[in-house]
Amino acid sequence: MKTDVVVLGAGIVGISSAIHLARLGKSVVLLDRRGAGEETSYGNAGLIQREGVFPYGFPHNFGALFRYALNNTIDASYHFRALPSLVPFLARYWWHSGFTQHQKIAHLYAPLIEHSIAEHQDLIDASGAGDLIRKDGWMKVFRTEKERDAAYKDAERLSAGFGVNHQKLSTSELKTIEPSIQAELAGGLRWTDPWSIRDPHSLNKAYLAYFQSLGGRLVSGDAATLEHILEGAGWRVATPDGPLEAREVVVALGPWADTVTRKLGYHFPLAVKRGYHMHYGIREGAQLNNWVLDAEKGYFLAPMLRGIRLTTGAEFALRDAPKTPVQLTRAERVAREFFPLAERRDEEPWMGARPCTPDMMPVIGKAPRHEGLWFAFGHAHHGMTLGPVTGRALAQAMTGEKPVIDITPYRPERFLA
Repeated sequence: MKTDVVVLGAGIVGISSAIHLARLGKSVVLLDRRGAGEETSYGNAGLIQREGVFPYGFPHNFGALFRYALNNTIDASYHFRALPSLVPFLARYWWHSGFTQHQKIAHLYAPLIEHSIAEHQDLIDASGAGDLIRKDGWMKVFRTEKERDAAYKDAERLSAGFGVNHQKLSTSELKTIEPSIQAELAGGLRWTDPWSIRDPHSLNKAYLAYFQSLGGRLVSGDAATLEHILEGAGWRVATPDGPLEAREVVVALGPWADTVTRKLGYHFPLAVKRGYHMHYGIREGAQLNNWVLDAEKGYFLAPMLRGIRLTTGAEFALRDAPKTPVQLTRAERVAREFFPLAERRDEEPWMGARPCTPDMMPVIGKAPRHEGLWFAFGHAHHGMTLGPVTGRALAQAMTGEKPVIDITPYRPERFLA
């Protein structure tokens, strides 16, 4: 089998890249060991985060660091055995999260975020997936006035600097909006620009179906078998139906990118933040109307098609370590006091791994030492948000067009000595 481009990884970034390459006239094969959107893109909070200009940084506040060091919180957890391997990454992550560095990164990151809604709208319209989308933002709710007021100040700065819209909510307004919430709250904050997704897996499948309508193919295969065809101009990867050859290849493997990049001599400082989710029923008479973050406790509730999805924060661990859903257990206990959740609807907690770089920005662009090799991974918490804009910009760069945004800040060379 031969094709112009093979895209390794059928998550949201890979599917989006494949769509835009097909639109620009390339024959494209999407390769994954599983189906579309069944790994990291499956288990997120279902947000297109237009407000997410500042990528999630490492805390510099001593109180937060001490709290996380105790390793008993909902929003962050770590494996002791993984720390020796993670310390070099965490040290660089901490440095990039400093105030000055984080401010610079936000301005470099902003063009990606600013295009997130428009680029998803394009693919939503093309794939007929509008019934999976809500366009009324999401909410943070606060248990103390101190946290509320600090969040309000941050929101005002973000609105002034990046044009992101928000609405402050009083306790009485929250009670009207979400009468089933049982906790005593000091107020809330609604980000009004973001969109939410009622079922992220279904959205991935809708985008895949659109890609296939453009003539694209999805095949099963192991990306780790990728090899450079030294006697020719191109690449080869194994599939159950025989070798697949392509002139160009896109590595969109998220947390598994290193299974390909390291073999080719590219050593990126890629780590993972693992996360968990579980779906729940709702006790009779109750209703959750919005995507809601319990800000001071660090978990998220999302009213999805399968039930209320509870998502956890970050677990710092080795990518392939066994599941340890202790954060989910902690979060469920608090969430049941916050909102009348009923039965668990999943047989076991879902776990995924977010691919993270120490400067919190993705790797997008051409590999510096190989012709026809391109990278699109490392989107951390914003893979679902940034998949379509990444796909468009990468496809344009690959075909010689001017990308919709300048992808220079995300170039692979910034990590390669």
